[in-house]
Amino acid sequence: MQLPLQVTFRHMEPSPALEARIRELASKLDGISHRITRCQVTVEAPHRHQQQGRLFEVRIDITLPGKEIAIRRTHAADPAHEDAYVALRDAFRAARRRILDYERKRFEPAKARAEPAA
Repeated sequence: MQLPLQVTFRHMEPSPALEARIRELASKLDGISHRITRCQVTVEAPHRHQQQGRLFEVRIDITLPGKEIAIRRTHAADPAHEDAYVALRDAFRAARRRILDYERKRFEPAKARAEPAA
């Protein structure tokens, strides 16, 4: 990454363990594409007044040359997202898929030009 990773916690105390996991997952994304220029991760805790179904929301904003990827993960029907680590895992999996799609599309035009016309 060209710019340092930005991690933000909303409606919750910053967690060193959670931040370390975010940094680990972000470095894996950087291994997929070295073209990432910016990555910002926001973890938002559920509102305190809600008693059940309190799901963590994870937002990942990634900037690549010519492309911005925004991932927002909250699943109202998925009670597993009451765990911040599960919400992180799902959000980073989605980000990985989107980055792989970006890289695949970036090389497709060159491949199409290289094939001789029949």
